[in-house]
Amino acid sequence: MHKGSCLCGAVTFEIEGGLQAPDACHCSKCRKQSGHFFASTDVPRRQITIQGDKHITWYQSSEKVRRGFCTICGSSLFWDPPHRDWIAVAMGAFDSPTETKLKMHIFVADKGDYYDITDNLPQNEQ
Repeated sequence: MHKGSCLCGAVTFEIEGGLQAPDACHCSKCRKQSGHFFASTDVPRRQITIQGDKHITWYQSSEKVRRGFCTICGSSLFWDPPHRDWIAVAMGAFDSPTETKLKMHIFVADKGDYYDITDNLPQNEQ
């Protein structure tokens, strides 16, 4: 069981089972939403339980994806493609060690010019 929350604790979640290795998205939308790149893990919807969902605001950032954040503290929590059977959960929202390691970087063609990616992980242009 993995647990997490927003900064103020109004939104909490529990995930049954292990976590997939996360990726880091460097697209301009993720950078603007998170303040840097957005690291997340994809979780099957049947494995996640969310409490305090009345405090989640969903922003429709594209035709196919919405992003969830806490209305009280503003924490970025979810990247949700409603047409899929999974939801991405922000790695920074987990309360305890996740026992995962970043597996790759995506949308690196769009990354900010103020940092370098130097960890030798795979880098996908899109």
